[in-house]
Amino acid sequence: MLRACGGAAPATAAVPALVRARLARQASSAAYAAAASSSSSNTALEELAAGRKGLARVVLKKGKTQIFRDGSPMVYSGAVDRIIGRPPPKTGDVVLVADGAEKPIGWGLYNSVSMFCVRLMQLEEEAKRDPACALNMEKLLEARILSAVDLRRSLGFPSVHTNAYRLINSEGDRLSGLIVDIFADVAVIASSAAWVEKYRHEIQFLINKVSDVNHIKWRSSTDILKEEGLDVSEQKELEPSSHCGTVEVMENDVLYLVSLEGQKTGFYADQRENRHFISTLSKDQRVLDLCCYSGGFALNAAKGGANNVIGIDSSASALDLANKNIVLNKLDTQRISFVKEDVTAFMKGSISRNDVWDLVILDPPKLAPRKKVLQSASGMYRSLNALAMQVVKPGGLLMTCSCSGAMTQSGLFLKTVQGAASMAGRKVTVLRQAGAACDHPIDPAYPEGQYLSNYLLRVT
Repeated sequence: MLRACGGAAPATAAVPALVRARLARQASSAAYAAAASSSSSNTALEELAAGRKGLARVVLKKGKTQIFRDGSPMVYSGAVDRIIGRPPPKTGDVVLVADGAEKPIGWGLYNSVSMFCVRLMQLEEEAKRDPACALNMEKLLEARILSAVDLRRSLGFPSVHTNAYRLINSEGDRLSGLIVDIFADVAVIASSAAWVEKYRHEIQFLINKVSDVNHIKWRSSTDILKEEGLDVSEQKELEPSSHCGTVEVMENDVLYLVSLEGQKTGFYADQRENRHFISTLSKDQRVLDLCCYSGGFALNAAKGGANNVIGIDSSASALDLANKNIVLNKLDTQRISFVKEDVTAFMKGSISRNDVWDLVILDPPKLAPRKKVLQSASGMYRSLNALAMQVVKPGGLLMTCSCSGAMTQSGLFLKTVQGAASMAGRKVTVLRQAGAACDHPIDPAYPEGQYLSNYLLRVT
């Protein structure tokens, strides 16, 4: 039956039953498709969060989202527009991080005090690929630590030549605030974030499972944790270390005693490749190692066949280790020695005596821990390098270093070194530029993780 345009529709009873059933199925399918479409518009994290009561949402300001979508792990407070959640989240809580439309872009761990109010742990795309770890810090920790172990194994750590290496490098291994160095069978865990302290037992349990680790030393960065809202200065160690004092390690067949109470984690594994390079340059040379700590560069120079090596440092405890390392490596004390003296005073005295060396290493402590002191630190680096260049014989080599992240990231270190050359009346040529060893990975989304500068210069 046909009807004219605008005519009345036929009564339902006039429609055959088969057609009515087909129309009903189509309507049902359309409704299902609409529901599915609505469901698929939800993110993986939204669906997972639906089953979590009280999960707060940190909403970013307009225009502040892309840097975090691109992987920057530190959500600073100035990027946050509002926090949705009652009661408000506490330090260490898992939270969603959302764009201006309140759509989650990732999740992380909240801090109510720090200038970094969230450390992002996983982005939305990763949660889709690996939902088992989404919003689950325990599972994510296990996955990230296993990944770090696999990476070090692929890089050849540990080996018969080297058993001192970095297992977890904070943002470089996507565990911001956590550093783990392995020294033979001892794992030194350095904590600089509130979440690390919260998950201390879980971290220790997982690190204990790493093959060859028999002891754990936990070291909390007291000053940094104060900025995170934690005072651990008087906190008693929950599980006292089963290994105290020193541990003997090997790096590129050079033996060292590492103090578990020493600077940082006790040993600077980041300079491994640069120390080894010094050994290849040292045959028949006179070598000066300034700010030598426990003698890393000096020992490599002696092993490399240097005629004479002297290391200078102002720390008696560091030089005690350095002298023990001479014995440990069965080196000739007529060819290598260490002197306790301020490096500036030593260099000025050497200049007054016209004393020069073929190869000089200058590796001072961190002089610019923050950007606000960069200007004054630049002056100190310039002065130290100007003095160091004057104790290098014409045509000799200077390896100069900066472990200040602010200096390295500013890109000013080489300019500062050039200024030092002008101050010293010398000319320098860059022969080699390097950074930290390969077991110190850097996340390109977090360039602040790049802190070590190392230049080999010819000084004329």
